[in-house]
Amino acid sequence: MYSRFLVLISFWLFFSCQSTPSACPPLPAPYTIQHPAWAAHASLYQVNVRQYTPEGTFRAFEAQLPRLHQMGVGILWLMPIQPIGQQNRKGTLGSAYSIRDYRAVNPDMGTLADLQHLIQEAHKLGMHVILDWVANHTSWDSNLSKEHPAWFTKGAQGQFVAPVSDWQDVIDLDYGQSALRQYMTETMAYWVKTAGFDGFRCDVAGLVPTDFWNNTRQALDKIKPVFMLAEWDELHNPPFLQPGEFTPNTHLLEQAFDATYALRLHYLLDSVAQGRKPVAALDAYLKAERAKYPAGIYLMNFSSSHDVNSWDGTEYERLGEDALAMAVLTATLPGIPMVYSGQEAGFERRLKFFDKDSIDWNGYPLGDFYTKLLQLKKRSLALTNGDACATFERLAAPAGVYAFYRRGTLAPTDSVAAPAADTPTTPRRAGRSAPATGTVVVCVNVSGKEQAFALRNVPPGTYRELFSEQTVRLSKRSPVSLTPHGYQVYELVEAAP
Repeated sequence: MYSRFLVLISFWLFFSCQSTPSACPPLPAPYTIQHPAWAAHASLYQVNVRQYTPEGTFRAFEAQLPRLHQMGVGILWLMPIQPIGQQNRKGTLGSAYSIRDYRAVNPDMGTLADLQHLIQEAHKLGMHVILDWVANHTSWDSNLSKEHPAWFTKGAQGQFVAPVSDWQDVIDLDYGQSALRQYMTETMAYWVKTAGFDGFRCDVAGLVPTDFWNNTRQALDKIKPVFMLAEWDELHNPPFLQPGEFTPNTHLLEQAFDATYALRLHYLLDSVAQGRKPVAALDAYLKAERAKYPAGIYLMNFSSSHDVNSWDGTEYERLGEDALAMAVLTATLPGIPMVYSGQEAGFERRLKFFDKDSIDWNGYPLGDFYTKLLQLKKRSLALTNGDACATFERLAAPAGVYAFYRRGTLAPTDSVAAPAADTPTTPRRAGRSAPATGTVVVCVNVSGKEQAFALRNVPPGTYRELFSEQTVRLSKRSPVSLTPHGYQVYELVEAAP
């Protein structure tokens, strides 16, 4: 009996010494949201249905599901799928964000049955699907503007008004109207129940009252665990906001949303690639993020999106020779990564926003590149989303190189094959004290010259380099050589004894 007691004490001391409570603080009281378990190792993939295929339909896109599953995509984000307004329409087809009827399907894309089939097939492959939701405004000729004009913001003469001066194809909704709030929540629930969506990406979420989102998230989670992404970043105002024009809502990550945009990171990476800031500025960014949000909160990292591609330029225009290096950073820095339609094709053209403009896939020349990154995200404990106990350690490197390692503690939870009403969730509050079980080392060179240096203080062990697939030993002083604008990612396969 005494020997058993000593054994138990020994195990307790071992795991206590392995844990680092100071690195895994409890989240503050306001953070009560729970992530769906299937999002822990997920990446996002934004689907521009209109431009994805020549047909621009659900059925045509559905044929790509096996490829995207093999690529490692966890969550498909469909841009709005509802009918588009005619009045004040921009271009020949209008903006997908000018919603005419919230509870209908755009006939150009197919039928409700087609949409349901698409989502069912995605679920069979273990992927989840979220819908781009436009809660802030509708088209001028929407059914709501005709049936419920009192639900809209009015100008001095009692007229409908655009929410932003440049958005003249849409009119602003008034969330002071309780009936509007009820309708919007019920309609989002309709798409979860009827079509099978697993959550929403919410357009300009900061312009809609936070308490609406909080209440809606609670209602949706009663149907099944959902994933919610907000188009917002409390560290960086969206470019369409004029100083003093709005008082944006905040605290979106406390109860309503699993993630918001990492806008500040996006613009920082542009600045680094264009030589306006050093890559070491990432340290200040990560410090500011940690000061704003507690450990375990994550943002969406990206190098392109529908807005960025069409209005700011492709990643090759903005990032130049660093385009792939920056993609490596967005996939491996803390946060949930997102890939936009066409990035795996090396697509170098701005897509038209209001007209038909199909993507030229050209044999998916970067398919293997993104497959390696997203599959690493899917399997690696080091890259777990929302692991409050994880380690992020910056490594010393020459100017122009950003190097770090990440080590995680949470067990994989991405084995859920299909969503279900009783899918378990992982509370953000749930702390783990288990020893670290996964390590990834990342080195990115954004300079135009070869960089050779010693990689110091890396957790020792046998690693496999992600892109070359070569196996190497890394320890406290290992030589590394990076080509100009090059990158290397090492995954621990066996820790040193």
